[in-house]
Amino acid sequence: MKTSPVNPADLAQSVLAVPPLARHPDLSLDRVANAKLIRHIEAGGIRTMMYGGNANFYHVGAYELAGILDFIAETAAENTWMIPSIGPDYGKMIDQVDVMRSRAFPTAMVLPQFAPISIEGTAAGLRRVADRFGRPLILYIKDEGRVTADGVARLFEDGVLCGVKYAIPRSNPAEDALLKDLVQRIGADRIVSGMGERPAVAHLKEFKLAAFTSGLVCIAPRTSNSMLAAIRRGDWAEAERIRQIFVGGEDLREKYGFIPVLHDAVTFSGIADMGRMLPLLSNTPESIHAPVRKLASDMVAAEAKLTQKAA
Repeated sequence: MKTSPVNPADLAQSVLAVPPLARHPDLSLDRVANAKLIRHIEAGGIRTMMYGGNANFYHVGAYELAGILDFIAETAAENTWMIPSIGPDYGKMIDQVDVMRSRAFPTAMVLPQFAPISIEGTAAGLRRVADRFGRPLILYIKDEGRVTADGVARLFEDGVLCGVKYAIPRSNPAEDALLKDLVQRIGADRIVSGMGERPAVAHLKEFKLAAFTSGLVCIAPRTSNSMLAAIRRGDWAEAERIRQIFVGGEDLREKYGFIPVLHDAVTFSGIADMGRMLPLLSNTPESIHAPVRKLASDMVAAEAKLTQKAA
């Protein structure tokens, strides 16, 4: 696992995969299934994995955190960057970084908070957490009114942050005043687009962001990474063609739940059985298994087509 301090080039090294976390029926960690998924993602050229919402880190407790952290660190290839998450509340962040600081993870991502907070309180809390952790954090911005561009810039200047995952949905992702302000204040190379392939072309074309995160990359890593490659060489037509492969799957995830649909789609893809979801989430109902299976099949087919073409 990569353990060196974070620099902007790390954010740009590949698409950032956001994988689910496999569990046994008793909800314990399924090490075999998770290792299969990690190897599949790495084999597709992905060098960064963020264990956040799709891994249901919102509900991971202190009773199992150390075991999960040790597992992903031990399982990752030498040059793979594993990013665990903390939070979303302040108390949980403090408890979690106390576990993490004895381990070699160079950063952790702060999950978005939806409980009562203030802009000033958020900044103060992040400073305390980063100081206790001894390492900078990645900030996940998911909605308006919880941070300001000036405030984020000050956190970067003071070494509290090393990156931003930006995931505020817009009707036109190419028009975004807050993202524009953030780029001007902290630089595009410190920000990744955080909503999968759907807004990624616009975000990287218009704002020059470092890269993008993806859930479906866990099934089709080469396909998603090929979109990033097309963007970087300025082949916008090819980037848009590949983006369309993912749009239907992202629509399905938005309709029925981003996290459970991805979780079960990975299972249906045959890559690895993700098993039961940790409460307070649940697997998809049988009534939508047909479209989720089709999503998995479509992603597998896209990946196979690209692999055959490369061969």
